[in-house]
Formats: sequence, C-alpha cells, structure tokens
Amino acid sequence: MNRQGAGLTLIELLIVLTLAMILLGAAAPAFQHALQRMRLQTATNDLLAAIDLTRTQAIARGGKVLMAPLEPAGIDWQSGWAVFIDRNGNRRPDADEPLLYRHDPLRADIRITSKFTSGNAPTYVAYNAAGRTCSAASSLTARWGTLSLKQGDNARNIIINMLGRVRVCDPAAERTACAGTSD
Repeated sequence: MNRQGAGLTLIELLIVLTLAMILLGAAAPAFQHALQRMRLQTATNDLLAAIDLTRTQAIARGGKVLMAPLEPAGIDWQSGWAVFIDRNGNRRPDADEPLLYRHDPLRADIRITSKFTSGNAPTYVAYNAAGRTCSAASSLTARWGTLSLKQGDNARNIIINMLGRVRVCDPAAERTACAGTSD
C-alpha cells in the first residue's frame, strides 16, 4: 500500500483562495456601510451627550450654560464644540470663561448643519436654570432647532424642542416625524 500525503494540491489551494476573495469582495461594501453608520452614530451620541451635559450643568449651576462650535466664526460644528459659561455674552468660549467640556474635531466626511429659531451666527445651544432652551441674550426667550449630521447616505437629526427636550431621528426612516423643529 502506497500512501500519499494528506496535504492540499496547488489547484485546491487556488480554488480556496479564489472563493475567499469572492466572499471578501462581496462583504467589503457591506462592512464599509456598517462602519460608516457606526461612525455617524458615535458622532451623534457625542453631540447628544454634550447637549445633555449643557442642560444638566445649567440646572445644577442655577444659570445659563452654552454649547457652541469651536471654529472661530462659530458656524462649523465639525471643528469640535465646547460647553462653557458665557460670562461676557459673546456666545464664544473665551480663555477666561469656565470650560466644562471640549470635543475634538470630527472626521472630515461627517457634516453637521444647524437650523435654529434665531438663525444668527454664531450658532449655539443654550439652557437656563430651569433646563429649558433659551437665547444667549435672555434666559426667558425660548430658542429651539435641529442639528443635522450627515455622512454619505446616512443622516441623523437631533431635534431640540422649546422645552429643552432632545430626540434623535433618522430622516430616511421617519420622513414626517423627523422633518424639523416644530416639536
């Protein structure tokens, strides 16, 4: 009896490698899409946590607390954002003002836009001691709106109503319920 080795032939190895490459090629786009969704979800959660911190700190401190983009003009949220106490009323985090939280810039492929009841720049989110949204100029004037995050085909809206409550929605899945700031 002549026994041959139990190894693979070159042809069998090439067939296995070809099948593996076909499966990997089919799975790569789905993996890329899932990775993109996870990155957008992370950015959304980071922004939502900062909004919650802004509200919590305003209640705890008994006064107005703001969250604003770090970009010098105060328009681009992608440059990161800060939660701070705005002592001089300029809606910008200055060096001599208490900085409660700072978030680093986002990935370049994630876009954030904002639309608030007072569309003036710089953009910001402010809460008063009662935990309600307000304008930077007056704790009694309600201010609400939407922060929209987009990456590729995926999008999320963070809607802040006039009472200061926040919710997140997917405009592709909830077209009418995720339309805007009327909540």
